[in-house]
Amino acid sequence: MLNAPTLPGKPRLTFLTTSCRNDSVFRLHRQSVSIKAAAGTTAAPSIDTQTHITNLNRVLLKTSPTPHSHSPSFFNNHDQSNATPATTTATATATNLFNVLNISNLFPSLRVEDTIDKYSPRSLTHLHRLLSDSPRSSPKSSIASHWRLLHGAQNWSGLLDPLNENLRRELVRYGELIQAAYTAFYSNPDSPRHVVLSDRSYRVTRSLFATSSVDLPRWINAAAASALPSWMTQSTSMIGFVAVCDNAREISRMGRRDIVVSLRGTATALEWAENFRPALQPISESATAKVSSGFYSLYKTNGAKTPSLSSTVVEEVRRLVEKYKGEELSITITGHSLGAALAQLVADELATEIEAAPPIAVVSFGGPRVGNRAFAERLEGKGVKVLRVVNAHDVVPRVPGVLPRVREEGYSHVGVELRVDNRVSPYLRPDADPACCHDLEAYLHLVDGFMGTNCPFRANAKRSLARLLSQQRPNMKKIYVSRATAAELEEVHAGRVGEIHQGCLASPS
Repeated sequence: MLNAPTLPGKPRLTFLTTSCRNDSVFRLHRQSVSIKAAAGTTAAPSIDTQTHITNLNRVLLKTSPTPHSHSPSFFNNHDQSNATPATTTATATATNLFNVLNISNLFPSLRVEDTIDKYSPRSLTHLHRLLSDSPRSSPKSSIASHWRLLHGAQNWSGLLDPLNENLRRELVRYGELIQAAYTAFYSNPDSPRHVVLSDRSYRVTRSLFATSSVDLPRWINAAAASALPSWMTQSTSMIGFVAVCDNAREISRMGRRDIVVSLRGTATALEWAENFRPALQPISESATAKVSSGFYSLYKTNGAKTPSLSSTVVEEVRRLVEKYKGEELSITITGHSLGAALAQLVADELATEIEAAPPIAVVSFGGPRVGNRAFAERLEGKGVKVLRVVNAHDVVPRVPGVLPRVREEGYSHVGVELRVDNRVSPYLRPDADPACCHDLEAYLHLVDGFMGTNCPFRANAKRSLARLLSQQRPNMKKIYVSRATAAELEEVHAGRVGEIHQGCLASPS
């Protein structure tokens, strides 16, 4: 408290530290002195009054200790443990100045605490929240009035750059349905278990199997083949499922009942062998529309005990369309890597075989080229909408077509592209390896953080980093791994998260 010098016969004013709680003391003291001055008295106030005011000042102006924060903050790229005392003091002084002057209330963008938490994902509090395995999905809002636009009726015009919030959430959900297909296969490849979906508004109606028509490649000799697990060399494997939205509230929110075909990426040795068959072959009697012979083989080949993927998916989707006839319906085929390629073949056949088919859209992640330009025009001519999510540094979307001979045959992409970039993520290393660039969880992480071209990573991204850390730990920036350790979150990574996701492996495509 600073006291101005007083002169006889003049009222004494006391200047107090800026604080709302001291206003009453200031007014009381001022009124007391003013009354005495008006009466022509130059003497000091009575002892009782003086003592009372002094004691009141002492109590109200006493500095309270700063509350201790249990969650230390981290500023930008600098670790707090390396900060010098001078830096720490300067930072504390700046923070106190913001609080004392209440500048943060006048200019919210300058609020220190919010700036740290919002723009620096290195905040331990923010990191702790993101490393939690609890899902933090974006809020659901009703899309009933414009679901056709989100489903691609106008080729997602105006929705991709910047990325529409509702579309972002739909893309992440379809990606999670693909993850369910991965988990169902890897949990027990020889005899797939019941598919468990994270989105309980959907119900699985049928599992899908694909069969390879080729034998083990010559470069896998007998000794190597015997060392491989049986599921790696089997010709028929579960590759996905058909599901339907079966929740009345979700159907009302979406404005229709959605039928989904979900397809995983490459997992077995024979599927790998099919991937290396890039020669184009006619898809039908037409001599112009051609697709990869390897993809077409997986789609059309019958198994020893199972029908082909083609006949199974057409039969099941036709059954569901007939069952819910009269309702507003949509068909969404979603896939990753190999599954993204097969999704286009599924969409092409459904558009032909399902009479009066509902709107059909393909949502793919990291998909390769499937056929030539004539096939792309054929698919678009049937009204099928295709949205391809592509990581700028993923090599899979660039094939087939990189070899001169294959390029001459005319491989072409289909539909609209949403391009994301793993180098924009503040969590992934800029030199992330090809496996990380193609990983499905990395794709969903990037979609969740994507706002638009040349825009920073979304500050309020909600997707958990737990699975990304468990699968792509070497490709995560060390600062997050070390701070997770410092926050004693290693137990979460090695225990609970590992137990939940140990069956969901990254696609080796």
